[in-house]
Amino acid sequence: MFDLVIKNGKIVTAEHSYHADIGIFGEQIAAIGTGLSGRREVDAAGKLITPGAIDIHVHLEMPIGNFVSTDDFFTGTRAAAFGGTTAIVDFVETQPAETMLDALAARQSLADARATIDYGLHMTIGPADIAKLNQLAAVADAGCPSFKIYMAYGLRLHDGELLQALQAIRRVGGLPVVHAENWDVITTLMQQHLARGNTTPHWHPRSRPELTEGEAAGRVIDLAEFVGVPVHIFHVGCQSVVARIADARRRGLPVTGETCPQYLLVDDSVYDRPGVAGALPVCAPPIRPRPEQENMWRALADDHLQLVTTDHCPFTPAEKATGLDDFSKIPGGVPGIEARFPLLYTFGVRAGHFSENRWVDVACTTPARMLGFARKGHIAVGYDADLVIFDPEKTVTISPETLHESAGWTLYDGMTVRGYPAMTLSRGEILVEDGAFLRQPGRGNFVARRIQ
Repeated sequence: MFDLVIKNGKIVTAEHSYHADIGIFGEQIAAIGTGLSGRREVDAAGKLITPGAIDIHVHLEMPIGNFVSTDDFFTGTRAAAFGGTTAIVDFVETQPAETMLDALAARQSLADARATIDYGLHMTIGPADIAKLNQLAAVADAGCPSFKIYMAYGLRLHDGELLQALQAIRRVGGLPVVHAENWDVITTLMQQHLARGNTTPHWHPRSRPELTEGEAAGRVIDLAEFVGVPVHIFHVGCQSVVARIADARRRGLPVTGETCPQYLLVDDSVYDRPGVAGALPVCAPPIRPRPEQENMWRALADDHLQLVTTDHCPFTPAEKATGLDDFSKIPGGVPGIEARFPLLYTFGVRAGHFSENRWVDVACTTPARMLGFARKGHIAVGYDADLVIFDPEKTVTISPETLHESAGWTLYDGMTVRGYPAMTLSRGEILVEDGAFLRQPGRGNFVARRIQ
């Protein structure tokens, strides 16, 4: 007699689709078969059962300049659960006089009090952290084996620092995850545009060329090859970067890349909307012209990109409006933590870009395997019972009212998806059922990860 049995559904994994019951005991999947019985039984006839989705790139309660991203660890993880995401990876940044372990503990303390789903953390390596590279081994031992590197903004590493960081990450068996842009080119173009009076959001993407984004990605890939360390490229939205990743993979290098819904579903005309509407989509790298959408779908289908994240980093319209007279001052980031999984089903699977198995692979299985979530991202005995009962016929028109994020706007406003989670489970507990959230803040656990 299991604690919970999900009956009559179609199980969808990255490899196979088949009909079976799932028996859950405690926090784990205990059996997969037919005719299973439980203290509670959920009839999933006509629905898909998938692993819980994993978003390895989110920014909750993240300070940027004078602002802090609007979703905290409660509202952000609650929204994630409504959308079928059951684990996230956020970020740690150290203060100048702070050790990496102290920064990690402080970020965990903040998340532990509020998170409703399980989470991991990336440790950021900024310029001030080059003197702390001897601390990476302790950080990896504490379950934080992935390290964020910026090639832009104030946290940007110059090439010599980048080399040192990659060498240190290799020594501890970690994974560098990289924001790849050419900051010198960007800042120069920004200054030139502003000097000419080009101040509106229209000039945001024109200050961050596709070609030099590809150059930056190629540069970090070359350095990673020289050092002998794998590398993951964040938020890819243009073919210039895809080409660098695909070429590296053809040569057998351990290089991976991700894209995000904003690059799959929106084009750069959004920056020409009047007033604050044009400022809302400002993110980096920027949203590109329409042909790049098809390029990103094709890259996912061909495994030139391996997963889809959100880079969820929302700010309110009032906060975005503070940069209307100078696009370089608009806080960058867009929301997306809730809608990712159903958007990928509707516009990926239903539109014929890839199979339902590939959908699960890019949103659940590859993120778990790559980032070291050993018992997540798959449906098998012994894995955490992180599961989504997904109704492939449920129709939802996305709007700020249908979502549970806190920014008050969404890039996907008015898009209709066919297919949406009906129930979300985390470690055997039902988090979302029939549109209701059933759990309290703080039930999410920090997951100590190991990179294989």
